[in-house]
Amino acid sequence: MRPLTNIYVFSCVFTFMLWNNIQPTMENEFIANYSSSLLTNVPKNIPVHTHVLDLSHNRISGLSISEFISLSDLQVLNLSHNLITELDFTVFIFNEDLEYLDLSHNNILKVYCQTLAYLRHLDLSFNKFTALPICQEFGNMFHLEYLGLSATMVRRSDFSYITHLQLNTVFLTLEDFSLYESQSLTALNTRALHIVFAATQNFSFSLLYDGMSASEKLKIDNLRYNLSYKDFSPPSLTLLEKIKATDLMLDTVDLQWAIILQIFMLIWYSPVQHLTVRNLTFRGPLGDLTQYEFLPLLSSLIQLISLGGSMKVLTLEHVRNKLYYFNQEIVYRQFSEMNIDSLTIYDAYMPHMLCPNRTSSFQYLNFSHNALTDELFQNCGTLTDLKLLILQRNKFESLLKVSFMTSHMKSLKYLDMSNNLLSNDAADVQCQWAESLTDLDLSSNQLSEAVFDCLPVNVKKLNLQNNQITSVPKGMAELKSLEELNLASNRLADLPGCSGFVSLEFLNMEMNLILTPSANFFQSCPRVRKLQAGHNPFKCSCELQDFIQLERQSGGKLFGWPVAYTCEYPEDLRGTQLKDFHLTELACNTMLLLVTALLLTLVLVAVVAFLCIYLDVPWYVRMTWQWTQTKRRAWHNHPEEQETILQFHAFISYSERDSLWVKNELIPNLEKGDGCVRLCQHERNFIPGKTIVENIINCIEKSYKSIFVLSPNFVQSEWCHYELYFAHHKLFSENSNSLILILLEPIAPYVIPARYHKLKALMAKRTYLEWPKERSKRPLFWANLRAAISINLPVSFEANEEQSDVTSTSSISQ
Repeated sequence: MRPLTNIYVFSCVFTFMLWNNIQPTMENEFIANYSSSLLTNVPKNIPVHTHVLDLSHNRISGLSISEFISLSDLQVLNLSHNLITELDFTVFIFNEDLEYLDLSHNNILKVYCQTLAYLRHLDLSFNKFTALPICQEFGNMFHLEYLGLSATMVRRSDFSYITHLQLNTVFLTLEDFSLYESQSLTALNTRALHIVFAATQNFSFSLLYDGMSASEKLKIDNLRYNLSYKDFSPPSLTLLEKIKATDLMLDTVDLQWAIILQIFMLIWYSPVQHLTVRNLTFRGPLGDLTQYEFLPLLSSLIQLISLGGSMKVLTLEHVRNKLYYFNQEIVYRQFSEMNIDSLTIYDAYMPHMLCPNRTSSFQYLNFSHNALTDELFQNCGTLTDLKLLILQRNKFESLLKVSFMTSHMKSLKYLDMSNNLLSNDAADVQCQWAESLTDLDLSSNQLSEAVFDCLPVNVKKLNLQNNQITSVPKGMAELKSLEELNLASNRLADLPGCSGFVSLEFLNMEMNLILTPSANFFQSCPRVRKLQAGHNPFKCSCELQDFIQLERQSGGKLFGWPVAYTCEYPEDLRGTQLKDFHLTELACNTMLLLVTALLLTLVLVAVVAFLCIYLDVPWYVRMTWQWTQTKRRAWHNHPEEQETILQFHAFISYSERDSLWVKNELIPNLEKGDGCVRLCQHERNFIPGKTIVENIINCIEKSYKSIFVLSPNFVQSEWCHYELYFAHHKLFSENSNSLILILLEPIAPYVIPARYHKLKALMAKRTYLEWPKERSKRPLFWANLRAAISINLPVSFEANEEQSDVTSTSSISQ
């Protein structure tokens, strides 16, 4: 035999499978679920070690012993919602461990009994039995705790076989009910009794009276009575001696107001401590009572209520009134004067409730889902013992009046004003809350940040979810006792500080408008243990890096991390969890970025400066500037002479130290004989009054070629460098082949200064004429040189050739 606890474990598993209606599957080696599989017979391939078997919601019409004989370990069997018409308990004779058997919602008409010794739960409710299917063998089921039955008539003798059993729950369905023999239920020995009466028939009130005498906990569904009040038999007060019910629930009640009062008087006198009535509809006008008969009855009830009784808790849910005439104040007075601990009137369209005339015993009031307004309990000083007050889903509008309502409730600890129309009052009147109030729910209202000026000073738990709060004022009054604050679903743009909440331990900031939460939150709120800030439209940027780092340092204080924390902006990062968002320190540290940029700039400046010095860039810039200025002056002074006309075959550039070779060899050999060459030499062709640079540029531009006499002396001459630069400039600007290089003496590469990179380039890329030391090779040298500069100059200059003897007086020294 399995331990007692196993049956409850398997029962829970079965209930889960039943309600979730899952497809046929093997949950594990001990649980087989074949529910809703359209089966007409019990499957033959059920594993032999199955403990829990679910065959509910199929079309099985018959059972046989061969289908269960191999399931010796079976403990839970659910055959509800099938088409079984006959039941023979011998089918389960070999299932000795069977503890839970559900055959409800079938079409069973007849039962063949067999003792199932270890059965604890047997449900035969919602079947087609005429009489209760209780066999003599049931009396031997000493472990039976739950028994579900159904019938159309009930007799006292039906329970004779089980009167000795100590049952926990009896569930009785009475559909198409025809007969009830008085005091039949009193034969039962059960702690809880649940009766489902026929929904379309007039209720037999003897079931209520006997049920209250048969069990401690009674629930009855469908109390309807459409007959005349004169046909109703009021309960006798002698019944009170037999009643042992302390917990009574009536579901779906539709009675005349006068009958309700009669029933309520019986219950009030009885030992019932907890009364719950759901889906209550009371009709009228007053049954068959005259107003003169009804008022004394109501007065007696009010007097009875004021004296007190056993009842401690009264719950009325989903109340509907169909009276043509209804004096609400009488009913409100009846409720307000009740001498009970807890009163719930839920969903009753109740517009008001009166203040008790004397000090009330109420400790719990729940008037949710009604039509109550700000006038409720104003100036009411008799609710001094009230600890919990729930007024959600009403029509309250003024938070100030709500505070006044609580000011006389000296014991009030919990107040629920959620889902109302509360807003902040513009008046300068200070709110007056009960000093004992520690738990306040103001969620789903229309409150703004001004609400922080109207809160109970001793509140420990405050719910302001789903309001219109945009900020938490820094100058607000301190709530030194506040430990838990819910600001979810508001319009806050940042996490609040804790200057006004020094004891705060839990903060909910979900679903606000926070883009970049403050990273110093836990520094300003050192006592906070949990921060719930997910589901905000986080902007993933540098500013958010500190908050992400905060999570790593907080030790798990961020509730819902990381799933609830995702990027909303920018769009390309939307949906990315914050834990996966990273930026480099350089991208987010402004100071580091500035220092890095400054260092790079300094390095760049140093490199540029080095290159400028190494390549003599300032010199080239200066020469370019001078060339530009010279061209500009020439344009302004003689714009009509800008058309360049060649006057010389070649301009000679050489070092003063090589002047003897130029004067004794170069000039004589080129200017003598037929087809003589006209050369431009600085000593004879520079124009006095002009700058040296202007003369150099002028001579180069008026010469067809530029001859450079290269030697170690040449590379040491500054002016030779100028002339080479300007000639090279002409080479590129006019796209001409105007340079002729004569190597007078060999030049070692290391002798050429670094800034003479143009000379190095020219010597490396261009062909040059080398002055031969052997005299026999010199005629060829002069022939090649003449061929290189051969060109016909314009006639005007040829006619004035004699002017070439005029020498310049320039004092240039190369």
